[in-house]
Amino acid sequence: MAILLVACTAYLIGSIPFAVLVSRAMGLADPRGYGSGNPGATNVLRTGNKVAALLTLIGDAAKGGIAVALASLFQFDDFTIAIAGLSAFIGHLFPITLAFKGGKGVATALGVLLALGWKIALGSLAVWLAVVLSTRISSAAALAAAVAAPVFATLTGSPPAFVGVTVIMAALLIWRHTPNIKRILNGTESRVGTKGQKPKN
Repeated sequence: MAILLVACTAYLIGSIPFAVLVSRAMGLADPRGYGSGNPGATNVLRTGNKVAALLTLIGDAAKGGIAVALASLFQFDDFTIAIAGLSAFIGHLFPITLAFKGGKGVATALGVLLALGWKIALGSLAVWLAVVLSTRISSAAALAAAVAAPVFATLTGSPPAFVGVTVIMAALLIWRHTPNIKRILNGTESRVGTKGQKPKN
């Protein structure tokens, strides 16, 4: 019963659509009208407002971190804490607030990793930065970081439940980026800094 309560609460936290809320509050266009069509910080950035994109990034990351932190605060076991992080992540991917059409979960996954273990998050973020700076392709950076997260979780001696949740999140991130992978392979994937692009399927 406790696990179910934690999962439902974390899912609702993850369902808060910061990309849409921030954009509306700042009088910007709906971020779902840009790039991939998903409500996330990258598409908010494509509206041309860096502050809105940063606020969205912070909000989306905070969702994952808060869900894990709350479970830890109530001293649940490692498995339940991992479930909290995974549920928040799934809430972002499939939010009830947006008819289950959410973002790809990169920022929320980072927030979960930060709360599970800062070394995992730092390593994954370093990989993300290295790839995005060298390619300017946000999706490629996200994919690289997703693959790296379970590796860092294992190397840092994280509990098995934490390693497991990084594997599941990585698999879901890769799945959510399937269209991006196809565009990367054929050379048509959009790059960070481009504006005004119509949604791609």
